[in-house]
Amino acid sequence: MRNVIVTGASRGIGLGIAECLARAGFRVLAVARSETSELRAAANDIQREGDGEIRFAEFDLARTRDIPDFVRGLRQSAGPVYGLVNNAGIGTEGLLANMALPAIERLIAINTLAPIVMTKHATRSMIAAGEGRVINIASIVADHGYAGLSVYAATKASLVGFTRSLAREVGPMGITVNAVAPGYVKTEMTAGAPAGHLEKIAHRAALKRLAGVDDVAHAVAFLMGDKARNITGTVMAVDAGATA
Repeated sequence: MRNVIVTGASRGIGLGIAECLARAGFRVLAVARSETSELRAAANDIQREGDGEIRFAEFDLARTRDIPDFVRGLRQSAGPVYGLVNNAGIGTEGLLANMALPAIERLIAINTLAPIVMTKHATRSMIAAGEGRVINIASIVADHGYAGLSVYAATKASLVGFTRSLAREVGPMGITVNAVAPGYVKTEMTAGAPAGHLEKIAHRAALKRLAGVDDVAHAVAFLMGDKARNITGTVMAVDAGATA
C-alpha cells in the first residue's frame, strides 16, 4: 500500500483529501497538531470498509526545524513515502499596514516554509524509489488577489512558483509536482465571512455555486493517481468557474 502524507488533515479540506485518498487505496499519514473526532471517525470508517488506511501523525508544522526527524520517523514506521499533499495552512486576514510582524512571520512559516521543508525531506524517499507525487494546495487568491489577504496571497503565490520550478527539478526522477487552487469553499476558514458574502461569490461563478471539499479532494486524488502520470507543473483551479 502506497504511503501519502497529508498535512492539516484533521478537518476541512485536509480531512476530505485524507478520506478520498484512503478510499482510493492509499495509506494516508494524516498530519495534524491534534486528532479530532472527525478524523478518528473517518479512520474507523476506512478501516471497516477495508480499502486504504488513515493513520494519525501528531505534529505542529510551526516546528520547522523538527520536520526532518518527523519525516524520518514516518518512513521508519510506515515505509517509503510515495506522495505528499501540502495542505496545512492558516488564513489570517488583515490589512498589511495593520498586521503585526509576528502574524506575518507565522503565515509565512506555516504556509510557505513548512511545505518547502516537508517536500525537501519527503521527496528523498521518492527519489530513491524513482517515482512519487507532490501536490501543493494553493488558492485562486494567488493569481486574482483579494483585499485583506495580501500576505496570505503571497504565501500561496510562492507555492505556485515552487510547484512549477520543482516539477522541472524532480521530473527526471519520475516525480510529478502539481498544485490545486481551490476557490472559496465552505470550511472553518471561511466561516467568518460576512453574511451573504459567500452567496455573492457563488453568484459570480460560472456555475453559480461554490466548489465543495469533495471537489478539491477528487482533484487531488486524480493527480495522485496513475492516470495523471504525465501531468506536472500545473495549477488546477477548483472554483466552480469563479476565475473563468
